[in-house]
Amino acid sequence: MTTEHANTEDLAGALYDAIALVTRRLKQTRVPGGLSLPERSALSRLARSGPASAAELARADQVTAQAMGAVVGGLETSGFVERRPDPRDGRRIIVSLTPAGEDVLRRKRDARGRQLAQVLTAEFTAAELETLRAAAPLLERLGESL
Repeated sequence: MTTEHANTEDLAGALYDAIALVTRRLKQTRVPGGLSLPERSALSRLARSGPASAAELARADQVTAQAMGAVVGGLETSGFVERRPDPRDGRRIIVSLTPAGEDVLRRKRDARGRQLAQVLTAEFTAAELETLRAAAPLLERLGESL
């Protein structure tokens, strides 16, 4: 095994451990009326990529179609998404963000976001914040590639 390969495996292990810790800690914070991580993920994906089927959302988040169906159902009940027949294939149902869904993403800072922002403000230097800002798109790309 080359040194470069060993270093990459060490980095992968460190990233896995760090991401798992952050995820566990964020999942522990829940506020009444706040969005769950799956809800926020689905809304964010729709905002980023546009309308999609529940199956496409499920694949993107690596969850079952049934689990995503429950998430989409809850978001629809809340008025954050709407389901319509696909204009190209009437057998498919497409989920899209409503203005209320866009609004909740734009203005609502749930407890996870506030918790993260408070820690970032209190515990990290300006240079560290810039490093994290640069790393965020890379981490998203990593997640999309898994």
